[in-house]
Amino acid sequence: MAKGHKGVMTVCFHGAESTGKSVLARALSARFGYPWVPEFGREYCEDKFARTGSTELTMDDLLAIAEGQDQAARAAAASNPPILLLDTDPLMTAAWAQMLFGEVPPALMAYRKAARYLLFKPDVPWVADGSRFFGSGDERARFAAIAETMLVRAKVRFARIAGDWSAREAAAIAAIEDGCLPSA
Repeated sequence: MAKGHKGVMTVCFHGAESTGKSVLARALSARFGYPWVPEFGREYCEDKFARTGSTELTMDDLLAIAEGQDQAARAAAASNPPILLLDTDPLMTAAWAQMLFGEVPPALMAYRKAARYLLFKPDVPWVADGSRFFGSGDERARFAAIAETMLVRAKVRFARIAGDWSAREAAAIAAIEDGCLPSA
């Protein structure tokens, strides 16, 4: 299997909002001791929304988010962990660009890709947290389809993650073990 950042085996959690990516990335990091790179965009947006009072994003915001996410991943990869969990990456930011603006700048597709992606299905309840955008069933389905399209467009390996919380955790663990851990 190909490796991601600096030869480190990277696993990226990918998909529409409120599908458990951050919760599961944090939980698996704690369970297995793998480092976890949180979602840079959440912090960026919360700061911007608090400063401006607006939840509007621009393409420049998305480009800054992708760069910040990539820098955080590179910094975490510098310690050369066996597996690095990425809450998201610039490929998910590309999905945001498509969803918000109907286009994807080439720069968002040019970043280094993770070794493995876990695509989360929006089949768990939506949780409004003040920074999420697309809560209706139709919006979630459209965003999920766009997220998958970005994976296909980038020609990366991915495993589907769905079901209740315990099924999601079991599927994520199996996908990581199957695709990232060396054979005995």
